[in-house]
Amino acid sequence: MNILQSDAGGDFQALVAARRNFTLRRLHAPGPDAQALERMVEAAAHAPDHGLLRPWRFVLIPQARRADLGEVFAEALAERDPGCGEEALATARDKAQRAPCLLVAVLRDDTAAKAIPVAEKLVSLGCALQNLLLAAGAAGFATGLASGAAMDAPGMRRLLRLEAHERAICFIGVGTAGIEKPPRPRPDAADYLSSI
Repeated sequence: MNILQSDAGGDFQALVAARRNFTLRRLHAPGPDAQALERMVEAAAHAPDHGLLRPWRFVLIPQARRADLGEVFAEALAERDPGCGEEALATARDKAQRAPCLLVAVLRDDTAAKAIPVAEKLVSLGCALQNLLLAAGAAGFATGLASGAAMDAPGMRRLLRLEAHERAICFIGVGTAGIEKPPRPRPDAADYLSSI
């Protein structure tokens, strides 16, 4: 029997349909413990990976380092807008405190692997992200992705210890949803599936 026709397939379809993206400020404790987080990250490794490069990795930002991340956010804002006030800087710092579990998805575009186009590496990262998000949902957690101008800031590169061929793509927040979120309207398959 095809997995999409089995009971497990029905569970998978329900899991996919139940997935929502929450803003990180809507994610509260409890978040995953170390064992649950490990299972989520392990799910990411099942992503398609042309050339077996694993062209991505994740960086955990533990609570003990959130203030450092907040300073990166404030520094990046001050570089973009030197006239911003202390209130704006405090808001930027506060963004680092959102979501009980916070990861950063990093693209690894290693120069030794130029035979594989960067677009394929991004697809692999996207699949790894989706696997992680679905694993989090299966464990009962809510998730959210976030990015912004600070992703490419020099301070972010230093904090995450990125190598020259690496790029921070987005934050992944994992926690408990503070609100119920209805599904958004989805297009019919006919709107995005065609045949030649």
